[in-house]
Amino acid sequence: MKVTVVGAGAVGASCAEYIAIKDFAAEVVLVDIKENYAEGKAMDLMQTASLNSFDTKITGSTNDYSKTAGSDIAVITSGIPRKPGMTREELIGINAGIVETVAKNLIEHSPNVILIVVSNPMDTMTYLAHKVTGLPKNRIIGMGGALDSARFKYRLAEALEAPISDIDGMVIGGHSDTGMVPLTRLATRNSVPVSEFISEERLNQVAEDTKVGGATLTKMLGTSAWYAPGAAVSALVQAIACDQKKMFPCSALLEGEYGLNDISIGVPVILGRNGIEKIVEIELSDAEKAKMQESAEGVKKTNSLLNV
Repeated sequence: MKVTVVGAGAVGASCAEYIAIKDFAAEVVLVDIKENYAEGKAMDLMQTASLNSFDTKITGSTNDYSKTAGSDIAVITSGIPRKPGMTREELIGINAGIVETVAKNLIEHSPNVILIVVSNPMDTMTYLAHKVTGLPKNRIIGMGGALDSARFKYRLAEALEAPISDIDGMVIGGHSDTGMVPLTRLATRNSVPVSEFISEERLNQVAEDTKVGGATLTKMLGTSAWYAPGAAVSALVQAIACDQKKMFPCSALLEGEYGLNDISIGVPVILGRNGIEKIVEIELSDAEKAKMQESAEGVKKTNSLLNV
């Protein structure tokens, strides 16, 4: 199993580290445009191998995609990160060109690769990857819902004063501060609805805190978060590489599911060796349907800025 991570910045390097520590891949290739940057990150990570007990080989490459040849899965994190006060949508002009070039370079050297898109605005960059590559829809996955759901579960555990292992919950919709749809109605603590433990007002606050989870960290850190995004990507990579058939909310190209067409947006999917094995359609309440529709309109508005 060979995995390529394009973009050796904080998210890409964290992703590579988590993949290596889980020890399910034979090789991880880091690629970056900055001279010797990926090579340096790879060397630093490899020097932890004996300490963290992994055998995954990590190599780095300065924009040489021939080193990625034969990759089973490739993660695209490249592009500029959000800065304080900047929305994901404002990134589109710069990142669209980067993502298109990277996707085409990856497919040239690994025609059977499965792509996981992390670059923001993520839903639009995932949609762009579909349009410029023509890959089957199961082989292009946007990482957003997995991260948003992890943040949702963190906030739920905080509100309930419960161990996070007790908590289950999911966020669908667009990967943006206004587009996320935390499914509070379906969230549980050990199979018991969380509404049994906290008030509706507190649950609504959890949802709002989840939606601004990325922006909150950007203000605190001065740049985008990296540990949780890296862990979220590594979980998706592992689910595919190990054919786990796990369910995650991911940005998938919809063709009628949830009443939506020609859009990549966060919905529950089953991930396995073929990428998206199945899009799971769950029954939404009228309020959730309305929020999902509103989220989709926001994503389509951003998509309209693409030159595809």
